[in-house]
Amino acid sequence: MSVPTAFFPRQEALNTKMAWGEWSGYFSVPVYADFHDIEYSAIREAAAVIDVSPLYKYVVSGPDAQRLLDRVMTRDMTKLRVDRVFYSPWCDEEGKVLDDGTIARLDDSTYRITAADPSYRWFVLNATGLDVEIDDVSDRTAALALQGRLSREVLQDATRQDWTDLKYFGRRASEIGGVAVDVTRTGYTGDRGYELWMAADEALPVWDELFEVGERYGIFPVGIDAMDVARVEAGLILIEAEYTSARHAVAPEQQYSPFELGFESLVDLDKATVFTGRRALRAERAAGGPDRRLVGLELDWSGIEGMFAKHGQAPAISPFVHRAPVPVYKEGKQVGRATSITWGTTIKKMVGFGSIDRKHSKAGTRLSVEWSVEGERGKVAATVVPLPFLELERKRT
Repeated sequence: MSVPTAFFPRQEALNTKMAWGEWSGYFSVPVYADFHDIEYSAIREAAAVIDVSPLYKYVVSGPDAQRLLDRVMTRDMTKLRVDRVFYSPWCDEEGKVLDDGTIARLDDSTYRITAADPSYRWFVLNATGLDVEIDDVSDRTAALALQGRLSREVLQDATRQDWTDLKYFGRRASEIGGVAVDVTRTGYTGDRGYELWMAADEALPVWDELFEVGERYGIFPVGIDAMDVARVEAGLILIEAEYTSARHAVAPEQQYSPFELGFESLVDLDKATVFTGRRALRAERAAGGPDRRLVGLELDWSGIEGMFAKHGQAPAISPFVHRAPVPVYKEGKQVGRATSITWGTTIKKMVGFGSIDRKHSKAGTRLSVEWSVEGERGKVAATVVPLPFLELERKRT
């Protein structure tokens, strides 16, 4: 049974279609408007507010907080300064990814972790012998993603503060509508944006203030469908789409190392602390790396048109992200799978992620992706391209 987030009273009034989904046991809005293109445009052209409260959230504190995080995370947590945020995966003993999320350092000995999957037990198991407290604050902490080209202007009006000096992946405490809010310069849209963290029982005034001051900037509530398109354009992967958590994998091919997901820069095999999975990842690197790699795929529009023309139809592509995997071929032989295929609204291309045999993962390689029209399967030519598909300068400025 799903339960409401702290913002449900406002969402219910705006969600006139009564289109509800489920995210980690919470009611979640797929789309508020008649169609999610309006909400996508708010991300890219104005300001968008997304309820991300269903994320799992943990506060790790105490003298050994940093030591615990260094045991778990693949990144060197000694390099994370106060008021900065890291993005990192964490792995099991076999070097397979359990989850990925952000770690914000709130003070010398306090950190907040976000996760897509429940991770409390894993952190506790790794805390053996350490003087550390792990507090699951998921239900007590509400969160909004304020994203988009004009998100800074909205935040400045709502807080009466200047935010031009908060750097990408920075963090600062503030206040909105009389409520204490922790602000991080993060997001899941590939655009300029912030994430706001607050006590769930005080959250509604924050929503109200954002929409009051944001009206002049074209602010809009945004559901999961629009965010999904934006995150694919930005080359941001999704758990249980691009990879399966090692906790849930039921077959070897469902288990992914960080190197298979393009996380090379997020793995420090030489840091002082021996983290969970390091031995397996060192062995994988010594063997030349994994046999498959995550790549970007750009599908040929002419091939899609041809598939529809064969049935006497004009192209009718879905505006939603197709997350279910489909085969990828090279000269008739399957060499991987494609996930999260979508029409990129800004880039005007059909794109998706590919988990591809290493020898076919070089940019420029020509492949083909399975495509079906009227129940008939065919193949559409595709090209391996670098990620992300869309890189906006304002994301980091």
